[in-house]
Amino acid sequence: MATKALSFVVCDFTSRFDSKFSPYRPRASTLRCSVHLSSDAATTGKEQRPWKNSDARLVLADGSIWRAKSFGASGTQVGEVVFNTSLTGYQEILTDPSYTGQFVLMTNPHIGNTGINFDDEESRQCFLAGLVIRSLSISTSNWRCAEPLGNYLAKRNIMGIYDVDTRAITRRLREDGSLIGVLSTDNSKTDEELLQMSRSWDIVGIDLISGVSCKEPYEWVDQTAQEWEFNSNGSSRETFHVVAYDFGIKLNILRRLASYGCKITVVPSTWPASETLKLKPDGILFSNGPGDPTAVPYAIETVKNILGKVPIFGICMGHQLLGQALGGKTFKMKFGHHGGNHPVRNLQTGDVEISSQNHNYAVDPATLPEGVKVTHVNLNDGSCAGLAFPAQKIMSLQYHPEASPGPHDSDYAFREFVELMKKERNKNLHHLSALAVDA
Repeated sequence: MATKALSFVVCDFTSRFDSKFSPYRPRASTLRCSVHLSSDAATTGKEQRPWKNSDARLVLADGSIWRAKSFGASGTQVGEVVFNTSLTGYQEILTDPSYTGQFVLMTNPHIGNTGINFDDEESRQCFLAGLVIRSLSISTSNWRCAEPLGNYLAKRNIMGIYDVDTRAITRRLREDGSLIGVLSTDNSKTDEELLQMSRSWDIVGIDLISGVSCKEPYEWVDQTAQEWEFNSNGSSRETFHVVAYDFGIKLNILRRLASYGCKITVVPSTWPASETLKLKPDGILFSNGPGDPTAVPYAIETVKNILGKVPIFGICMGHQLLGQALGGKTFKMKFGHHGGNHPVRNLQTGDVEISSQNHNYAVDPATLPEGVKVTHVNLNDGSCAGLAFPAQKIMSLQYHPEASPGPHDSDYAFREFVELMKKERNKNLHHLSALAVDA
């Protein structure tokens, strides 16, 4: 590639004194460098610009068109645009299966400065449709960094755009609600074609869980690494067998359960309730997952067939499925909750927790049957953030108690689940002892 030499004269006006009474003596230096020329620039003599031009478009269903610069993969992709208010943890967001089918817009403007490391993965791959950011860091600075963000996305065929007004898009989403959009680096497609694509696709009513769930059962044993463990008193002296339904489960949920002394069997989203109960678990976890809970009637039916038989803990999607199975209704929120800084009040203790959240649907507590208690409330909008049904041995949270990354305020929920299983075990042992005495 052809290059052209450039020269610059740099003057140093720093005060320099040869003696007490001498005047300023500025020093001039000549800096020489070269710039690459494209093939066209080599023939025309015009230098190639040292910055990237806009080469991507985000076209929203409301008709707005946002020019941007691309990084990661190229192509055309459709998805629902949501904004996330987390200041850190973009890698956990990239690998959270709950973002399947969505473009995640980060409200924090500077993304990529810590690069990528492979210890912070929340699943086996990236599931989101694309990443939208304001400023892409040109360098990385972290002792665990293995590669830059752009390279990581390109290898995983995930599109990203930057140099776009994320604040303006966020305000639009807050006012109008989540919007379907199309990301494209394909210049052959017109704005009208991309707009039509955005208006002809919808995320509502689509089963997204089946595409992110495991295909076969497996055992999980890894705990939170000792260097990251923040609750040294968490582990139980007893071991409890938990069957975890994988609706898009995050790995740190499994690590926290293991750290609390649980033996875990992970099963696919379609695993029959009868097969689960044959394993004689001490408790069952219904995990987080993407999309519309009403689009997975098979999962709701599974939950119904397990209710009341063993202690149950539902997280995020699992919380919504429990609401449906109990006879309640769920609804799509205007723009959902996405971020690591959402305040939640625990109505049982009065404590306020800062929580990590990622969901577009919520349970309507007014539709729940008698006996179901709302245990937590989101303080931003008053929506239901937690449920309990003591008669059926059920507890659930709409947000993420494992919260990686994010606050640890809600980690106690795993301890409460262990206590629920312990109570049920002691009850059964007492019943067996009573039967033995009677015999």
